[in-house]
Amino acid sequence: MFKRLLKMTRAWWKNLTLTVVALIISALLNMIPSELIRAMTEKLSTPDALTQEAVLYFFLILTVSYVIRAVFRFLSMWQSHIAAWRFVADTTLQCFRKLEELPMRYFSSRSTGEIMSRTINDSRELETLIAHSLPDLFSGIVIILFVTVRIFLINPVLASITLIPVPATVLLSTQFSKRVKPLFNKNRAFLGELTGHLQDRVSGIREIKAFGKEEKEYRTMREFAKEYSAINIRANFANGIYQPSVECVISMGTAIVLGLGGTLALKDTLSAADIVGFFVYLSMFYTPLSTLGRIVEDIATARASANRVFELLDTELEIMDSENAVPLDNAVGNVTFRDVRFSYRKGEPVLDGVSFEATRGKTVAIVGGTGAGKTTIISLLERFYDVDDGAVLLDGHNVKDITLASLRNNLSVVLQDVFLFNGTVYENIAYGAENATPEQVYEAAKMARCDRFITAMPEGYQTKIGERGTRLSGGQKQRIAIARAILRNKPVLILDEATSAVDNETEAEIQQAIESLNGKSTVIVIAHRLSTVMKADTILVLQNGKIQEQGTHTELIEKGGIYAKMCSVNDMKLS
Repeated sequence: MFKRLLKMTRAWWKNLTLTVVALIISALLNMIPSELIRAMTEKLSTPDALTQEAVLYFFLILTVSYVIRAVFRFLSMWQSHIAAWRFVADTTLQCFRKLEELPMRYFSSRSTGEIMSRTINDSRELETLIAHSLPDLFSGIVIILFVTVRIFLINPVLASITLIPVPATVLLSTQFSKRVKPLFNKNRAFLGELTGHLQDRVSGIREIKAFGKEEKEYRTMREFAKEYSAINIRANFANGIYQPSVECVISMGTAIVLGLGGTLALKDTLSAADIVGFFVYLSMFYTPLSTLGRIVEDIATARASANRVFELLDTELEIMDSENAVPLDNAVGNVTFRDVRFSYRKGEPVLDGVSFEATRGKTVAIVGGTGAGKTTIISLLERFYDVDDGAVLLDGHNVKDITLASLRNNLSVVLQDVFLFNGTVYENIAYGAENATPEQVYEAAKMARCDRFITAMPEGYQTKIGERGTRLSGGQKQRIAIARAILRNKPVLILDEATSAVDNETEAEIQQAIESLNGKSTVIVIAHRLSTVMKADTILVLQNGKIQEQGTHTELIEKGGIYAKMCSVNDMKLS
């Protein structure tokens, strides 16, 4: 995993190299105070050796070394953070690009909050690894190596004793890492669940209030919070055992060095200057070891986050351009379904041998009960999913042989679940069209019969509509979505329950706008209202995954079959 992370940071190796160089210089400068203390102690041991000039000399060297060290510490921190945050930004973008490429099946099995947690929270955790943990680990190793060489030059016996805690500390760190790794994996996974639950409840706050479920949802969230805290407590319990254990081992090493060093000093085999310098170096040697626990914990957290990010990035794509896919520019708009079979779950067919044609300038309406597969037909045409068998064609080309970008660029769709972005009315209408002029936006709004209520708003077309258009009624949102589709002006216009939330008068006006597109686009309509479908050139009656009837409104009424019964029973509605 770390090898992969290093490969991903190649674009910022200059910054990381500067970080490493600055850390090495800082480590070397850290040794100057120890040398000066040792030298001053040696002069104090010799009568009249310590002069005012020597004190001033030591003072100047120490001051300059501290200033230079501060500069290089700043340089290392600055460069490491540049590399880390640019890496985080790039990783977040990679995750977002991957999300754009993933099929709808991926999103139907995961909550929005959990996906956001992987994309943002887990990506952000990698900043700690790159900007803090790895530089601190590298810096600690460099300091230990330099100090080890220096203390062996002072006294090999004492230096050897100094190294005694190192194997024990490494062993403790290894065991601690094994212990906390599953805990931090669980921590990151549960945080994704918690984020997903919270996002879901915030999105459904209106329903929570309407059904008086505030207390119930509070209790549920309290259980989530308790479990999340328990997971973190268990991880920190392990850290609570590890950290004092390392400090104890280090302290015992210091105690042994003190005892042996004092004995050597009494026997005049070790000078006072050497023993003072040795203990100053000793603190430098053990400090990186004592911080190893924090570094191991940070690395464990980053590893858990990296695994979740890589799981997302490594998710296999189900829907992608084939090797021989070609762009289809300026399509005519002829749509053909040829013996299409499809199921979301194996053994549960949604479409079973569906065949029909929709040609340019004609309107095809699809009716049927809930779950009949009407919206699935639209999803297959958009290639949100691929058919299990059969073929979907656009202008005689299998949609699998057309590049996804050009396929969807020839389609304009108003989905049943209207989604508007948290921006202005103008931005939402113009979203689907490239370089649309204000006049074109206003004209599309007029055709969709939403210009009147937009201009009545205090800020008109620049009115902010809130997340998912919460400041608008259902009918207003639908009309804006229709305006967006009309402005897009593509060969195929798809309306999936596009007028279900508007009144009859507005629907009639929108119907006139749609009829004005006759001869220009292929229109595929899914609707429950009879008034929406009765003027269609062809009506398809979908039941049990099959097209049971097809024809004009008059033909199907005269036939007296499923369609006629639907019209009769539901009194102008087809549901």
